[in-house]
Amino acid sequence: MYEPQEMPQYAHFMTSGIASVVVETPDGAIAEVNLLGHEALVESMHLLGPTPMLTRCFMQVEGTALCMPFKELRQIFLQCEPLRRWVLQFVQNQAALTSQIAACNRLHSAEERMARWLLMVQDRVESKGLPLTQEFLGQMLGARRSTVALAASALQAGGLIKYRRGIVEILDRENLALAACDCYPLLKGLLRSLYSAA
Repeated sequence: MYEPQEMPQYAHFMTSGIASVVVETPDGAIAEVNLLGHEALVESMHLLGPTPMLTRCFMQVEGTALCMPFKELRQIFLQCEPLRRWVLQFVQNQAALTSQIAACNRLHSAEERMARWLLMVQDRVESKGLPLTQEFLGQMLGARRSTVALAASALQAGGLIKYRRGIVEILDRENLALAACDCYPLLKGLLRSLYSAA
């Protein structure tokens, strides 16, 4: 949806699906720093000024969005106080979410992070089956494929998920939430507060 160091051509108001915001290191390692669903204006950070974004954003789970030329949205953003207020609320919400995810990625186990991440995805796509490979999960969690395999095996052994090639199915959401780190309720609360502020 956008590339690092580039001003986007289009703005995307997502209506379904999941987009991942990732950072890629010079050696090619990738880690997700944000997750966007039907609540998102993907290019909101670009509206705030000329600083180039170091992140890349792409669709992770197929979905839909309303699009418009980014330059047009920037002009409207500068002129329309209600839109500017909403965008700033959204950016503040996303900054809080990104900070929490950064701390989570550093402080919590792969199993806890995987449980948290699967719940965050399901909150946005509202489906039990999620099309996700181990390699992709590793990139999103900033973990090796072998670490992801161990975490997925532990969650599967507990009857929380079912993992078959390329598909993760959530079997027991309530206990998956208990297996997740304490970040999940905080992040879910941020999503809920975004809607209540709208």
